[in-house]
Amino acid sequence: MGFKAAGKNVNNSVLNCSSIQFICFANVYMDLADILTKAQIVPDLHATNRWEAIDELIGNLVTTGKIQPADREAVTAAVKKRETSMSTGIGFGIGIPHASTDLIYEVVGALGRSAKGVNFEALDNQPVKLVMLFLVPQGQFQKHLHTLANIAKLLHKLDFRQTLENAPDAETMMNIIREYGKK
Repeated sequence: MGFKAAGKNVNNSVLNCSSIQFICFANVYMDLADILTKAQIVPDLHATNRWEAIDELIGNLVTTGKIQPADREAVTAAVKKRETSMSTGIGFGIGIPHASTDLIYEVVGALGRSAKGVNFEALDNQPVKLVMLFLVPQGQFQKHLHTLANIAKLLHKLDFRQTLENAPDAETMMNIIREYGKK
């Protein structure tokens, strides 16, 4: 018996779970292409530090209609609160600011690229060139963890990062994300 999760057919036996468990956790497995559109990619971040990058990417989510303008301040505060506890600059030129909030109903995200690099106070003290901000609905802890893990795993691939960094525009970046999501 199969189910559909995040637009993909999934065989129940592969997941090794009952249909009841699957319904609870079906939407945990998300690819980067599931939460991004071309409009949610900022190929030329202007930010010089992590706080500006967060503001710029949340601004993108407001512009693209993923966050209500009235919720911008509260969402920004949630992401910055999480970022204050520990930088999400994980090294290798990657920053993954994220938070849970009850102001959204599905996982949303925005990807920014900086040619100069952003001071993210990263673990390796190197500037961050790719910033993937994402938000998960409050109370969806499993989805939050799996989304973070999937994004980190993909961004740790050197060839993926280099291809994104060298892409000429947001459309090409989105095509690269779709292609790597199939691998």
